[in-house]
Amino acid sequence: MKYILLMSSTKAGVSGYHTWSQSDRDTHMQTLGTIVKELVETGEFVATQGLAEPKEAKVVRGEKNGLPVTDGIFPESKEFLLGYWIIDVVTPERAYAIAGLISVAPGPGGVPTNMPIEVRQFAVPRGSAN
Repeated sequence: MKYILLMSSTKAGVSGYHTWSQSDRDTHMQTLGTIVKELVETGEFVATQGLAEPKEAKVVRGEKNGLPVTDGIFPESKEFLLGYWIIDVVTPERAYAIAGLISVAPGPGGVPTNMPIEVRQFAVPRGSAN
């Protein structure tokens, strides 16, 4: 079963990350890299990707006079999608366990960030045997 693990944060959370020491950022990223390595070894890793800063995002709606309508950035949002992981695991519980590992990656001073991770199973296409 494939799952997407969505990492989101608030504007304050994004701003706070920029105040972390380089050592804390390095430790955080090394921890996430170790998780990727372990998932590759177990065959559960599919993909992961961080996203550009929320200030670079645009909201696009249908077309008006042949042109897309953009709202620029979305400052009214309470949370921003920061990135995702895609995993392929046998049980939902395993997906939750991996999300938990990502959530407790260390932040400043080694304290777990406890970032909420949204776990969503990929929809099974209609007519599929799985």
